[in-house]
Amino acid sequence: MEDVLRPIYQERASRRETLGILYLEKKKPVSPVTDNFDVILLVIVTEAQDPWYVKHYEFEDQSAALHVVEESLLQHWITTSTFRRAVEWVTDGATIFEKNDYLTALKKELKDFPEKQRSKKKVIEFAKLIRSYSESRDLFESKQYLDAFSRMVRCLHYLARLSIIEKGFHPEVTVWNQVKRMDPEIYKLYQELIESGESVAKRVELMVLALDHSINERAENNMEHFFSVMKEKEESWTFGELKIHPEVKDYALDLSAMMEYAVNKGFVSIDLQETKGAGIYHRKYCIAPGL
Repeated sequence: MEDVLRPIYQERASRRETLGILYLEKKKPVSPVTDNFDVILLVIVTEAQDPWYVKHYEFEDQSAALHVVEESLLQHWITTSTFRRAVEWVTDGATIFEKNDYLTALKKELKDFPEKQRSKKKVIEFAKLIRSYSESRDLFESKQYLDAFSRMVRCLHYLARLSIIEKGFHPEVTVWNQVKRMDPEIYKLYQELIESGESVAKRVELMVLALDHSINERAENNMEHFFSVMKEKEESWTFGELKIHPEVKDYALDLSAMMEYAVNKGFVSIDLQETKGAGIYHRKYCIAPGL
């Protein structure tokens, strides 16, 4: 099959901007990893007119998808897990072309999962967890039990991904298979929510209590990246300053929920500064003393 596709990727390999090309075949009849295509060709480039160009092919009753992706976008996908299949394409794909050992280094980096990358991925997932947990709890207290249940499933998914990252691995598309092996306690929580004979309301109530404990237990470790950003200056920060910080922008959408959590738990202090309006203050934030 690779021979048939060679004219397609050889033309790409000759281009100056191409850093590497990966080839991945479908391994089972239903294959979410390859979007059910028989072959995925991933071409990574330094720059392109379209940051993510996709083209589909068919040949000899087989199908192939060509993805040409800018390196910066691929790194964004890896960091934020917004396109998780891309990680598996890199880790499991066969290298058919690379420039200056680019793919060798990228595969090694994904395998080693250095602390700097891990720290950022942890806070991204933790911020999503906080947001989703807050929404689930609010729905539960409003007696919207089915919606609370749905949101709680999402909470456990974020917690599962977070657990995998804490152990030094990238979450896979089939994250619950990983969790079953690596963190049986979280897998058991998922089973209790999905399979318990209790009413939906009771199941959500029990998960609210269990997740509250789990979140509090791992909060400081998983917010380390955010705290390091706040420590970059001695002065307090406005929320707007933090939101547009280059290191924070990947979790800016969930920053408000995480900030309120950090304030409530005493990790972050509020610094009120006077405005021209009587009794109205600017609300700024700083790391709590001793953190």
